[in-house]
Amino acid sequence: MKIALLGYGKMGKVIERIALERGHEIVLRKSSADSYDGLEKADVAIDFSVPDSAVSNISACFATNIPVVSGTTGWLEQYNDMVQLCQEKNGAFIYGSNFSLGVNIFFELNNYLAKMMANVKEYNVSMEEIHHTQKLDAPSGTAITLAKGIIENSGYNSWTMGAPKAGEIQIDAKRIENVPGTHTVTYNSDVDFIEIKHVAHNREGFALGAVIAAEWIAGKKGVFTMKDVLNLI
Repeated sequence: MKIALLGYGKMGKVIERIALERGHEIVLRKSSADSYDGLEKADVAIDFSVPDSAVSNISACFATNIPVVSGTTGWLEQYNDMVQLCQEKNGAFIYGSNFSLGVNIFFELNNYLAKMMANVKEYNVSMEEIHHTQKLDAPSGTAITLAKGIIENSGYNSWTMGAPKAGEIQIDAKRIENVPGTHTVTYNSDVDFIEIKHVAHNREGFALGAVIAAEWIAGKKGVFTMKDVLNLI
C-alpha cells in the first residue's frame, strides 16, 4: 500500500517506520510548508500534523479522492464540516483522538464504568491528563473523548478545566517533558475512590493503530471511527 504522510514530525517518523516494517511504501512526507505533490499517488493518507494544517490536509485528500486517517487534535470545531465535505466528495475518512488500540479499549471501559456509576450519587468524577511539553492543545483530544463518553452515559453535561460547577467534569491538563500520554479517570467519594488509568510507554501504540486504520480504510467510502476498525460496535 502507498501511504502519504501529512505531518512529518516525531509521530510521522514513527508511523513511517512502522508502515515500512509492515511492507508499505511512503510516497509523500509533507511538513507544514511543503506542497501536496505526490498525494495523488497514495492509496491512503495519514494526517498527524498540527491544528492549523489539519483541515487543509483533510480537504486536499477529499479533493484528490484519497482516503484519509487523521489523528491531529485541536481542530474539532470544524469536524462536522469535514464530515459534510467527505460525504459531498464521496470520500473516506477516519478521525480518532487517539489511535492506540489500548486507548480505544480504555474508551469502552470508561463508557461502561460511567453507566455503572450514573446512579451512584456519592461519587464525583474528575480526570487528569499528562503529555509532553510539545503538545499544543489542552486538554488532549483523548481527554475530551473520555469526557464525552462520561457525559453520554451519565448525568454530567459538560467538562471544564477550572473549578467545576454542578454537572461539570473537571479536567486537569499537565505538560511534563517526555511523557507520551497518561489519562486517569477518578470517581471519588468520602469513603473511597475508583480509578481507571491508561499510560502510554511511547508513541508506538498510536502509530501502529494509525497504520492499522489506514490498512482498514483503503478502498472504502464513508465516515468511520476506530470502533469500526476494531469491530467494537
